[in-house]
Amino acid sequence: MSAMSIFKISSTFSSKIRQYSVRWTHQLSRASYAQTLLNLPETKVTELDNGFKVASEYSDSPSATVGLWIDAGSRYETPATNGVANFFEHMAFKGTNNRTQKDLENEVANIGAQIHSYTDREETAFYARCLPKDINKVVDILADSINNTKLDEHQIEEERSVILKKLTEAESDLRLVTFDYLHLTAYQGTPLSQSVFGPTENIKKITKEDIKYYVRNNFVAPRMTLVGCGDFKHDELVKLAEKYFSSLPNTYTCEIPVLKPCRYTGSEIRDRDDWLPFAHVAIAIDTCGHNSPDIYPLMLAQTIVGNWDKTFETGAHTLNQLTHNIYKEKRCHSYESFHKQYRDTGLWGCYFVMDGMVLDDFLFNLQNEWMKVCVSLTETELQVAKNMLRTDLIERMYGPTQTCADIGRQVLHYGKRTPLSEVDEQIQSITLKQLKSVCSKYIYDRCPAIAAVGPIEALTDYVRVRANMYWLRV
Repeated sequence: MSAMSIFKISSTFSSKIRQYSVRWTHQLSRASYAQTLLNLPETKVTELDNGFKVASEYSDSPSATVGLWIDAGSRYETPATNGVANFFEHMAFKGTNNRTQKDLENEVANIGAQIHSYTDREETAFYARCLPKDINKVVDILADSINNTKLDEHQIEEERSVILKKLTEAESDLRLVTFDYLHLTAYQGTPLSQSVFGPTENIKKITKEDIKYYVRNNFVAPRMTLVGCGDFKHDELVKLAEKYFSSLPNTYTCEIPVLKPCRYTGSEIRDRDDWLPFAHVAIAIDTCGHNSPDIYPLMLAQTIVGNWDKTFETGAHTLNQLTHNIYKEKRCHSYESFHKQYRDTGLWGCYFVMDGMVLDDFLFNLQNEWMKVCVSLTETELQVAKNMLRTDLIERMYGPTQTCADIGRQVLHYGKRTPLSEVDEQIQSITLKQLKSVCSKYIYDRCPAIAAVGPIEALTDYVRVRANMYWLRV
C-alpha cells in the first residue's frame, strides 16, 4: 500500500475518532451535570411536636450558617403598627432576661461569629455565620435573643432614634424608594402596600406593648424554622431545637392573623424631581404566588428579558435585543428584570435607571420584548434562556449562607425544599407553547403598575403604556 493510501486511511480513521470523542465527551458532560445535581446533599426537614420545623443541609465548607426564619413581616402589621416588625429586629440583640447586651456581644465576638438579620414583607430572619463546632453556642444565643428579649424602655428610645435616622437615609436609596412606591400603587389599600420600615409617625409612637403584642401573636412554633448548613449532623440540630424551642407555643394567645388576599390595581405613582441625575422606574404586572406551577415559566421569561449595567462587557453583539438597543444608545445606566413572589400574588417586571430623555424609547423596546415572549419567541431563544437560568440557579447556591436563606424561604412557604435536580427537570421540561401560554396569561393585555422617581418628564403616558401591552398583528 502506498504512503498516500495509508495517509488517507489514517485521516479518515482519525476524523471518526474525533467525532466519536466529541460526541462521547458531550454525553459524558451532560451525564456529569445531571449526576452532580442528583448527588447534592439532601435537605432534611424535621417537625417537632409543637409544629416548629428544623431543616439542614450538609456542607463541607469550613464555615457554617445557622438561623431562624420566621413567617412574619410587614404584611402582618396593621396600618397603625406598620414598622413594628422592623423595630423588633433592631431590639432582638439589645439584651435578654439572661444576658446583657454587652454579654451577648462578647459571646458572639469570642467565637468569631457574625450575626445578621433582616425583615421583609412576609418573612423575618436572624442568622449567624460561625465555625461548625460553635453551632451549639450560636443556637443558644439566637434562642435567648428571640424568646427572651428584654425590651428595655431606655433601649427602645435609643433604637427609635436609630430607626428614624435610617428612615431619613433610606430616602436617598432610590431603588428602595421606587420599589416601595411600586408596592404602594400595585397593592393600594392592602397590607402588601406597606413599607417594611413603616412611616415616621408610627416609629415615633410604637410602644413596648406594641412590640410584645406583635411577637406574641406572630412568633409561634408552626411559623418558625431553625435552618442550618455546614459540617454537622441534622440530628444534632434537631436536639438543639428540642432543647431551646420545644416550649414555644403552637397556638395564638391573641387574635389569629389571617392573610387576606391582596387586591392588585393597575396604576402608577410618579415622583418627579429634575435635580436627580437619573430616572428610576419600575414597571410590573400581577402574577401568581409561591405555590403555583407557573413560577418556572415566569422565571424563564425573567431570564429572557435579562439584566444589564455599564460594568458588563457584553452588549454590542448580544442575542438579547433589548440589551443591544440600550448598548447603542449609551444613555442607560442599568436595568434588571425581577419577580417579587408572595404567598398568593407576585410582581413580575423590570426596574431601570437611565437618562430621563430616553425613557420613552426604552419602555417601548421593553414592552416589545414582553410581547415577543408572549407571541414570537423562538426555540433557540428558549434553549439559551434555559441554559442561562440553570447556570444562575447553581451559582446562587454557592456558600452556606445562600443555601440557608434558600432553605429557610422554601420551608416557610412549601414545608420542604425542592431539590435542585427537580427544579432543573421542571425548567428543562418547559415547552415553547407552555411558556407562551403562561406569559400570555399574566403579561399580554394586562394593566401594569408603574413607579417612577427623578427626571421623568419624558416617561410614556400611562394610557400609551397600557396600549402597548398587546400587539395587533396578522
